[in-house]
Amino acid sequence: MNQKSIYKQFYQKLIYATSVFIIVLSFIFYGFTKSTIYEDISNDLLKDAKLIYKISTNHSPNQEISFKIITNKDTSIDLINVKNVNDITFRRYKADKNHFIELLYPFDKDNNLFIKITKNINDSHKMLNKIFSNVLILGFGGLIMTILYAFAVSKTLLSPIIDISNTLSRMNENSLTKLNTEKFPLEFVSLANSINNLTKKIDNYMKYQKELFIGVAHELKTPLTVMKLKSEITIRKDREIKEYEEVLKINIEEIDKMDKMIGSVLNMGRQEGAQFEKPVEVNIIDFLSSKIKDYKLLANTKKVNLEFVSNAKTFNTIIQPTLLNQIIQNFVQNALKFTPEQNKITIKAIADNSETQKQNSIKIIVLDEGIGCDENIDFFAPFQRKGKESGAGLGLFLAKSAADTLGAKISIKNRKDGISGTIATLQLDIHPLCKI
Repeated sequence: MNQKSIYKQFYQKLIYATSVFIIVLSFIFYGFTKSTIYEDISNDLLKDAKLIYKISTNHSPNQEISFKIITNKDTSIDLINVKNVNDITFRRYKADKNHFIELLYPFDKDNNLFIKITKNINDSHKMLNKIFSNVLILGFGGLIMTILYAFAVSKTLLSPIIDISNTLSRMNENSLTKLNTEKFPLEFVSLANSINNLTKKIDNYMKYQKELFIGVAHELKTPLTVMKLKSEITIRKDREIKEYEEVLKINIEEIDKMDKMIGSVLNMGRQEGAQFEKPVEVNIIDFLSSKIKDYKLLANTKKVNLEFVSNAKTFNTIIQPTLLNQIIQNFVQNALKFTPEQNKITIKAIADNSETQKQNSIKIIVLDEGIGCDENIDFFAPFQRKGKESGAGLGLFLAKSAADTLGAKISIKNRKDGISGTIATLQLDIHPLCKI
């Protein structure tokens, strides 16, 4: 595949377009000048012919004398008999390296008599040649200026793209350089900001991935070490059956922990696949309503009340439902995990469809009545756990990754309404397909 340089294409097209413009303009100028000069000469000859005709018809029929009144060294006048000519006729011709223009003016149509005025136009022809030469020189000079201008403009216009390209080519997982938007023209600021946001997401992703791999290795190694140590101590001497049973129980518990960890890692793999899921049209309110039925069943098993509130009946958009479900499901599972019996969990859908906003948005909020959280902790980092509840600590990490893919924002904060608990918020800034 032959790759073409945009810089080369740009200056070639600019040179071609400007050159064609200069050539066409030069020929138009020359043609206009030439036609103007010949038109002026023809008009002068026509005036002379009319004057001769007037003098000849108003005085004695001494046509020779009348003709000589107008004659000069560059002009000759004759009265000739011409057939098959009915009106005023002009003709330009060349004879013996001299250039002439000839006028036939009707004098006596009944007898086919015409006044013939022949004028030598060598001076005018030489002047036109000089004009043509000057136009060629100016055109050639303009072409050179065009080439220089094309190179200069091409470099100026493409320099931001070249800077961005060079910066991106130097980037790797260990060096994600932020573009300085101040040095870019206004038209490139939006592109530079988008690239900076993308590199920031990549940086965060790489950081979390490294933490994830280290965490997974640590989380799997710890139970394996415990199992190995307990087993080695147990087989050093004969023991009672109950002692063997206790060791086996401990090993089973550790295996369960590892199974949860492996399950969480598998969920990450599933989420990576869900990121390539084709977005479909989803009514978010109906989507939440259908999920609430399942969440209420889980809440009933923990003797927790669950309520769904929405200020909209419908809010349609194009979205990846699997990723949306991962976020909401994680919020609800955490709320159920930390909410005591007989307390309440509230799920809210607050749609903002203000006409003054370019983008409409919807917030999905999950409020629990649990123990609250330490807001100084980054719960979206892998292996962050809250309280003494078991778990791999990857749920919110997966939720954050899903939110980034959807272009959404999520947050976990303590409630500010005087009730103990947390408020988990998902905000989607979207273009709804239909009004509320």
